[in-house]
Formats: sequence, structure tokens, C-alpha cells
Amino acid sequence: MSTLHEFLSRWAGPARWVGLGGAVLVMVAAFLPWAYLPAALDNVTYYGEPSILQWLGFALGFVTAACLVASPILAAKASPRTRRLLNLNRGATAAATASLVYQAIAAIAVALELGGLITLEPGAWLGVVGAAVAALATRALHAGSDARLRYLPTPAWAQILGIVVVLALVLVAAAYGLGLEDPGAFVAFGTFCGLAAWVLARVGIMGWISAAAAANRSALVLASFVVAFVFPFTQNGSDANMSIAAGVLIFAATAMGLNIVVGLAGLLDLGYIAFLGAGAFTAATLSESAFATLGWHPPFPIVMLIAGCVSALLGLLIGSPTLRVSGDYLAIVTLAFGEIFRITMNNLDGSDGPNITRGSNGIPAIPNLDVFGFNFGESHVIAGFDIGRFANYYWLLLLVLALIIVVFVNLNKSRIGRGWVAIREDERAAEAMGVNVFGLKLLAFAGGAFLAGVAGSVKAHVDVSVTPDQYVFMESAFLVAGIVLGGMGTVGGVLVGAAILKLLPEKLRFFEDYRLLLFGLLLIVMMRFRPEGLLPDQRRQLEFHAEDDELAEEADAQALPDLATAGAALSATKEDRA
Repeated sequence: MSTLHEFLSRWAGPARWVGLGGAVLVMVAAFLPWAYLPAALDNVTYYGEPSILQWLGFALGFVTAACLVASPILAAKASPRTRRLLNLNRGATAAATASLVYQAIAAIAVALELGGLITLEPGAWLGVVGAAVAALATRALHAGSDARLRYLPTPAWAQILGIVVVLALVLVAAAYGLGLEDPGAFVAFGTFCGLAAWVLARVGIMGWISAAAAANRSALVLASFVVAFVFPFTQNGSDANMSIAAGVLIFAATAMGLNIVVGLAGLLDLGYIAFLGAGAFTAATLSESAFATLGWHPPFPIVMLIAGCVSALLGLLIGSPTLRVSGDYLAIVTLAFGEIFRITMNNLDGSDGPNITRGSNGIPAIPNLDVFGFNFGESHVIAGFDIGRFANYYWLLLLVLALIIVVFVNLNKSRIGRGWVAIREDERAAEAMGVNVFGLKLLAFAGGAFLAGVAGSVKAHVDVSVTPDQYVFMESAFLVAGIVLGGMGTVGGVLVGAAILKLLPEKLRFFEDYRLLLFGLLLIVMMRFRPEGLLPDQRRQLEFHAEDDELAEEADAQALPDLATAGAALSATKEDRA
């Protein structure tokens, strides 16, 4: 690979023009048909009238050309500091590579959906060839060091504006992606989103956005909540899409509780789905369903607390003997607990045990919530938009998730959270330093179970029925996979992982028989190229990339204010004592 790069570097000057030609071919290909029939993608059969997906291909070609043209100008006229902040050669290489991947994915999707490569039209071939030429030519450019736009001095208003623009783009992308019915179009669009984020990271823009988000956390949280709240207004009353969105929030709320156990305390729990099921069954038995086995029907806020407490109590009962073991043994014991829970729920049918859950039949016909006169099962018209049943539950789950995130963040920053992290890093060292290892482990188990129980109480009403078969081992495995994929110990990582693992099965139903294969390949790729997750915390990122000097410098720069504050406090204490 190094020999090829040295050979190409000798031809850097001509390669820039060759790459520019390839980028122009990619842009021209967007105005040509890609498929013979309109059934593939989003109807890419017209001359001179690009579809949305063709415009996205054009955008990648345009970015490649813009970087190739602007890079020598920047090198000739800009200061060394500006060149360090913005590396357009690296951006050109990344954009050309992304363009090749996108064009190839789109061509493969057309061929699979229409029955062979013969169904590809000239635009698809021209796009692939042009992107391949640009990707190969840009390899000859001197990439240099990573762009460091994160260190660019920017006023607060510009940082907040950047955050708002990014979240608005996320809202538009989510609305468009959920509206795609064609699997190939969804895969192509999802590929483009991932590639676009990668290109922005290589140019340095993602680093700047990350720094802006860290400096304006309040604005980030407020803007994120507003975007999430507005999302149902973009779906034109679609219950199908809002059902998927509600499922993502349930998955995220449950995974946030598991994130305490796995991400902070480092305890591998493979039976966590049982706590979600305990909350759901508690809410179902206390509901006004004709099949509910208990005659008490308290208000739903009370039901949520009871469901959380039941799950937490179950966590304490199981955790007390279970947490005496660790590592692989803990994983095996928790896996067994999950299966014991499902079997127990099947046996509480009035025959093998007391009639509480009605056995394998479960509790159906759970009525919709009616809280303070607001019926979640009825459609409402708000500001001229039809808001259906699942949108109502989406907003409720959004509120529940916000409360869970507040609990998680405050625990993470507290003395308890630091104790959990110490246990995760080295249990024996933490115990030697006076950390109550068993007590904090038990608290993590019970706290995570409580949050899962709260999420389960809402899930029971969203799903209308609760049965034991909904809470099998694979659901626990997907929860753990979501945390690993997104980034353990972080809020954003859990949300991203939940969105990916819930959206893919829903939008790629033709791939249902190979779902486990897809998830396995996804995790293998992640472990190879980004083992810390998509949105990791800085501590874990440094653990996996200890040789990255830039990350170490950034961590030191962020640690200096804390050290200065601690030093000032220590000096003040000494003066007071004197």
C-alpha cells in the first residue's frame, strides 16, 4: 500500500486534474438515468431530471471537485495556521472515496431489485467509473495531518447556529428516510448519511461541531428536544412511521438503564430484557383491561412508579446472589435469569401457579392511556397537522426518555458514577481504595432495572398486549449490541445505537431471515474499525487509541481547567487552616 502511495505521489499534479475530471463525470451522471425501470430506488429513469438520490450523488461529486480546486489556492494564499485548521486534500480524498462507495451501493441496489446488471443505464456506469477515477487519483495527493477546525476561535452565536443547522438537517434526513418505502432507496440514503458524516469528519467540520456542542451543552439539549418534539409534524399523520419512532424511544429508554449496568459499572447483563418485561406485566395487570388479573387500577403515574419499583426489587433479589460472581460467569447467570423470568411468566396461568399473567396468552386488550383528560388512543389535530395514536405515545416516551437521561447524566457525574467507573476499570483497585464494590454493583443493577420498568409500563400500553414471548434472550442481546455499537457510557451513543438497530429491521424486512447475520457483520466491522463505538466518551476513546497524540492533547487541554480549579480550592483550604 505504501509503495502504491509513493508511486501515485510522484504524479500529484496531473492526478489533481484527473480527479477533477472524475468528479465532473459523477456530477454529469446525476442527470442521466440509472435504471431501466422506475421500480428501483426512487425512480431514477429520467434524463435531465435527477431524483433526490441522484442529487445526493451529485453533491458528493461537487464536494470532491470543490476540494480539488480550492486546495492549491488555500496552500498558496493561506497562512500555515489556516492550512492546519482546514485540510482540503484530505477532504477531496474522503469525498471521492465516499462517492465511489455511494455509486457502487446504488448500482448494486438497482441490479438486485430489477434482476441483474443489464438493467443498469449509462448514468449508473458513468457514476461508478467517474467515482473510481476520482478516488484513485486523489490517492496521489499529499493528505497531511488531520484538520483541526475544532481549535478555530468562533463566537458563541456562530456555534449555536451551527448546532441548530446540524439538528435541522438531522430532522430532514430522519423525515425523508422514514418515508422511503423502497429498501434499496433506504440503504442508499442511509449509506449517504454515514458517508457524509465521515467526509465532514475528515475535513474537520465534525470536530468543530463537537467542540461547539461541548461549549454550548444547554443550547444543544434544548435544540435536540425541540427537534425531537417537532418530528411528528413531519410525518403527515403516518401511524406506521410513528410506530417505528415510538419503538426506537422504548428501545433507547431501556438501553439507557442497561447503560448504567454495562457502560458505567462494566457488568455484562444478558438477561436485562426481564426487567422491561416485569414493568410491562405490572402495568398490564394494573390496567383496566378486561383480562387484567388484579382489581386495582391506580392512575398511570402511580403505575409507572410501581412498575419501576417492582423491576428494581427484582433486580435486588437477583443481584444479591448473582453479583458474587463476575466476568463470563455473571453473563451466564444473567442469561439464565432472563430465561427463568420468561418461563415463570408462562407458568403464572392459574394451572402451574397463581393466575397473574394468564400464561402464554398474556394480557391483551390493554386500553389506551387517559391522563388528565388526554386520550392517547385518539387522533388530534394540532396546528393543522393530524397527530395519531403513536405520535401521542411518542411524545409521552420522549418525556420519559428525557427524565431517564437526566437521571443517567446526574448519576454519571456524581460520586456514585465515579465509583462505577472505578469498578469497571479495576474492581480490585477500587475496593482497595475504599469503594463499596458490592453495594455500588447492586445499586447499578437496581437502578438500571428501575428505569427499564418505567419504560416497560409505557410499552404495555403502546403494544396493547403483553405476552412472555416478547421478552426473549435475543432482545437482551440487541440491547447490549445497541450500547456497544453507539458507545458505552454515553447518552448520544445509546440513542444512535437504538435508532440503527430498530430502524434496520423495520425498513429492511426482506432481509429479516438474515437479520442476525447483518447485526453480526455490523459488530465485526465496528470492532475492527471503531471499537469504542460511534459516539464514545473521551475516556474510552483514549483507551482504544492510546497512540493518538491529538486525542491525548485534547484530553489534557480539557483536564487543565479542572486541575486549576482543584489547585485553587486546595490553596484556599490551606490558607483557611493557616
